[in-house]
Amino acid sequence: MIVNAKSRKGQRMFREACAAMAGLPFPVDAHAVDDPDELEATVKAALAKQPDLVILGGGDGTISGLVDLLVGRGVTLAVLPLGTANSFARSLGLPLDVAGAVAAIAGGRTKRIDLGRIDDDYFANCAAMGISPKIAETVPHGLKKVLGKLGYLSWAAWQFSKFRPFTLIVGEGAAAERLRVVEVRISNGPYHGGTELVQEADVASGEIVVQAVCGHVKRRLIKNWAASILRLEARHEDTRTFQGKSLRIDTEPRLPISIDGEVLAKTPVTASIAAGVIEVVVP
Repeated sequence: MIVNAKSRKGQRMFREACAAMAGLPFPVDAHAVDDPDELEATVKAALAKQPDLVILGGGDGTISGLVDLLVGRGVTLAVLPLGTANSFARSLGLPLDVAGAVAAIAGGRTKRIDLGRIDDDYFANCAAMGISPKIAETVPHGLKKVLGKLGYLSWAAWQFSKFRPFTLIVGEGAAAERLRVVEVRISNGPYHGGTELVQEADVASGEIVVQAVCGHVKRRLIKNWAASILRLEARHEDTRTFQGKSLRIDTEPRLPISIDGEVLAKTPVTASIAAGVIEVVVP
């Protein structure tokens, strides 16, 4: 078990997870990692021991940043949801509390699922273009840790005030489609930011889903998010969906892409699916 313990609640939840796992019928080698830069080395060291199961504890960014290391290693992944949104855990149907997640690991089953890809980079849940990467790219280091969720939301509101719609291009050549949009979601699962936004996406569908929130004014994005949170039919009114094994994506102007909360790419990219590439524990 490897837990990203940098967050305000990380150390406490690590201790809580260790206590919950004390009764499991197999030994658990547990590591709390305070420095996120050491997570990759810690996972590699764990894989060198050839474990049957690797439990990753953290938010969507932690899981997505480490999942590449597990592909092709013959190891099963279990997720301990310790983030804010926990979208990937929601897509797997996992309980979001530590005790419930540990119970799912102890009594669950294994399932082969897909991972998304942006060019050659695997991701677990969702990539995005629009306001999400703008916030992730500019938010002051430590703001959320110091001021909590209110500070983060205040920064998001400030960035939204400066945000402008953009042009999405799906495909290449004469067959390419151009749309004026306010947000683009490249999804392997239905959840983004902890909210079910892309109903067509599923972690075992064998397809990548690109959902565009269309419009020339950014209030369309507010309307779509509000309707999605309230689960109203209006959440479908301003969206356009593309599905397939692989889709070429570009924008005007060229924009950064956040992958499960971390800005890791820039358009143009190829979004694709890696079908059944990893085994996970589900309830």
